[in-house]
Amino acid sequence: MKRLLAPTLTALTLSSPTLSHAQSIQVTPGGSTPSAIGSAENFSGHVVVDLLGPAGTQTGAATGLVTFAPEARTAWHSHPAGQLLMVTTGAGWVQQEGQPRQDIKSGDSVWIPAGVKHWHGATDTNGMSHIVVTYILDGKNADWMELVSD
Repeated sequence: MKRLLAPTLTALTLSSPTLSHAQSIQVTPGGSTPSAIGSAENFSGHVVVDLLGPAGTQTGAATGLVTFAPEARTAWHSHPAGQLLMVTTGAGWVQQEGQPRQDIKSGDSVWIPAGVKHWHGATDTNGMSHIVVTYILDGKNADWMELVSD
């Protein structure tokens, strides 16, 4: 296996313009960015957002760890270039407008296509955390809408 992997990695490194022109690795120490409480305009309940790395045109995405207390959720929203959720702990829900709510739990990944109106958050009885990768298009990563009603 090692013999097959090394030539493949070498070939990828030599043939990839992105990798061959990389500047340097950037390490963001844990706890170096303060946690933020989710705004009442975009979230209901107690939500904590921790940024995980640089966002913007350099990366093409914003990344974070979002932690929802039980009953907490996002407002309805969409993303111009899509969003990936990776549930790390707990149990939650995700719902696309006009579709039934879906259960999500630790270990699940959720892909939300560009322009799809949706919400996500914890269940009524369990908290939930997920890593989020939100892709940026023309300097924008989300269009926020109304809060989710029960």
